[in-house]
Amino acid sequence: MNIHTTDVVGAAKPQNARLQPHEIRAIIIGLILAMLLAALDQTIVATAMPTIGLALHDMGNLSWVATAYLLTATTVTPLYGKFSDIHGRRITLLVGIVIFSIGSLLCALAPNMLTLILARGLQGMGGGGLIALSQTIIGDLVSPKERAKYQVYIASVFVLASIAGPLLGGFFAQHLHWTLIFWINLPLGLAAFLMTNNKLKRLPRHERPHRLDWLGAVLLIGATTTMLLGLSWGGSVYDWNSIQIILVTLLSAVLWASFVARLIQADEPLIPLSVLGNQVVATGMLSACFGMGTFIGMTIYMPIYMEGVLGLTASQSGLALIPLMVGTVTGATISGRVMTFAVHYKRLPLIGLAFSIFATLLLAFGSQNMGFAAFEALLAMLSIGIGSILPVSTIAIQNAVGLHELGTATASANFFRSLGGAISVAIFGTIVLSSSGLHNVDISTLSAPERQNLFVTFRYVYIAAGIGLGFALLFMAMMRELPLRGKISPAAMIVE
Repeated sequence: MNIHTTDVVGAAKPQNARLQPHEIRAIIIGLILAMLLAALDQTIVATAMPTIGLALHDMGNLSWVATAYLLTATTVTPLYGKFSDIHGRRITLLVGIVIFSIGSLLCALAPNMLTLILARGLQGMGGGGLIALSQTIIGDLVSPKERAKYQVYIASVFVLASIAGPLLGGFFAQHLHWTLIFWINLPLGLAAFLMTNNKLKRLPRHERPHRLDWLGAVLLIGATTTMLLGLSWGGSVYDWNSIQIILVTLLSAVLWASFVARLIQADEPLIPLSVLGNQVVATGMLSACFGMGTFIGMTIYMPIYMEGVLGLTASQSGLALIPLMVGTVTGATISGRVMTFAVHYKRLPLIGLAFSIFATLLLAFGSQNMGFAAFEALLAMLSIGIGSILPVSTIAIQNAVGLHELGTATASANFFRSLGGAISVAIFGTIVLSSSGLHNVDISTLSAPERQNLFVTFRYVYIAAGIGLGFALLFMAMMRELPLRGKISPAAMIVE
């Protein structure tokens, strides 16, 4: 085991030895806390959003509490993937945990909405890499065929976050203080740092020399920011045909065109064309982008519907949100299991997405006289279908690229997921805030006509969600089904 060999970058290292299943499980368990940080933050904030807006006297900019996080998390995700391909997964993951924890501290101390939004942006810069890097590390350890078996570990994180997040968020907001949703990240972040720092020392190394395309990163950040500004401001802060919206839209178009030109011209672009040009990667990314984007938008704004239309408290809306959250994990777990033996692994998510679209139509046009139990069942149906595409798209993408591009491909997939979420939050926020007139209003005190107006507003939210899921279904149907590699990856080795 001590015979030296030369690795990818040319340095002499000891002979690799295969990791045993219990050693792989130990490393994956070390990732759970890191993943929990990002997963919990996506669910715990949702039910506290109305309380935060009221406490900081700014309901008009409330959507930016979610959008700022999604924006920065989206734009830094490709950087995390490329950085990890250069310098290794362990140090990259630890940097993400530290930045996330500092951002959480500043969120908890924020005295006003602007400060909170900026702190959420910093928090997103750390959280943007946690889930993508964890998925990449699992890809380093096991082959695509075996990888589906480890979905239970990933699913356990999201089950916990899906149940605990809405409950804790609602409880903190109603009975204690909303800042606790950020304070709780500090002990979790410390524990995640200590555990992953130890476990990931056993991680295999197969870095290749890369260069970070900083110009491409700047163009991507600018293009994404201006696009989301236009979507968020249009119809709420400024009229859609106002000079402000026209200018910011034109600027976004120029920046996106410049980013595409940079991808074509750069010697080593931020997202390699070999990755984007892969049919499986491109269609898998777009399917997950629309599916996960719709889910994130629904997660953020359903508490407003539950509290404003159904009259629930923050704690009650946390309980009512559980079917939406747990359904996604259920769908992901089932489709992940099916991938271990099914040849046509796309069939389950295609069927699931069809039911999800049907659920959005019922919510939009049949919920006027719907009982609460039926409403919760539709939320579960909606989310189970969305969840079914997540492991399929991730594993299919990882299966379609080489090991040296695994980090970049996985991070790029998560980039498009986060981008879809940021766009959905912006669009849903524009629909809700511009149509319902919810600006600095305590939604628990809405009159009957105002509740009816909010109900009608959400009909358009459900229609928008159905359209998004329709695109997710289309791109999943287009994705090629490559046979999953069943042999243990050569990367799944210990380097002493």
